[in-house]
Amino acid sequence: MHLHIRHTTRYRFDAPVRYGLQQLRKTPKTGPQQQVREWETRIAGGRKELTFTDHHRNITELIGFDPDTTELSITCEGRVEMTDTNGLAGPHRGPAPLWLYLQQTRATRARSGVKALLRSIKPDAQLESLHALSAVIRASVEYRTGVSRPDWSAEDAIEAGAGVCQDHTHIFLAGARALQIPARYVSGYLMLNDTTVQDAMHAWAEAHVDGLGWVGFDISNGISPDARYVRVATGLDYSDAAPISGSRIGGAGEALRVEITVAQQ
Repeated sequence: MHLHIRHTTRYRFDAPVRYGLQQLRKTPKTGPQQQVREWETRIAGGRKELTFTDHHRNITELIGFDPDTTELSITCEGRVEMTDTNGLAGPHRGPAPLWLYLQQTRATRARSGVKALLRSIKPDAQLESLHALSAVIRASVEYRTGVSRPDWSAEDAIEAGAGVCQDHTHIFLAGARALQIPARYVSGYLMLNDTTVQDAMHAWAEAHVDGLGWVGFDISNGISPDARYVRVATGLDYSDAAPISGSRIGGAGEALRVEITVAQQ
């Protein structure tokens, strides 16, 4: 299956930006379940400074703002050939050691809320325990848009009893790492059945299972990723895999618009 993806981010500012730099993580990774056949990044109001691969093997583009610009538009577009691997993402690769994915972060620290969820998990084999963890998160934390904030931790979402895919993923990472199973955050594109237009990327988790390698878990949808899921960036939590992050001087009064289309060719 071939998926065509177009991802546009537009910034508008009431005051000119004197200096700005953004890290862009929108380029899919070629791997066992996907082959990137075409991909390009187009920029208006800025320029590409360089491209590098970070320690999580994320393709990262560094984007500079044009001096005194009030608008910046970044469009990434391409075609990816997909294969259903039943959620398997392959063996561990890259410079980051596997033990790194056992480390807690502010967003994935296992405290009372996570520990309470883990009490219902039987000490079964790794894969069975991870599926049980995914199920208990989905049952305990309702998927609801507009309720959470980008800086929420796993514990914040558990306390609220609701969140979005980012929150579900952070809770899963906290629980898996507390079970001493390496786990990582995944951001990417998901082809939906009812629409081709979206306003945000999707998030899910991968855990490293003995004998299988990295295995994906979409907690929000209760399934393992199939041929509709395009992997883009991975990391310890959202901050490592965010599609855009950076800083600027000036540019007061920011307005942001994101439009994503994912469709089968």
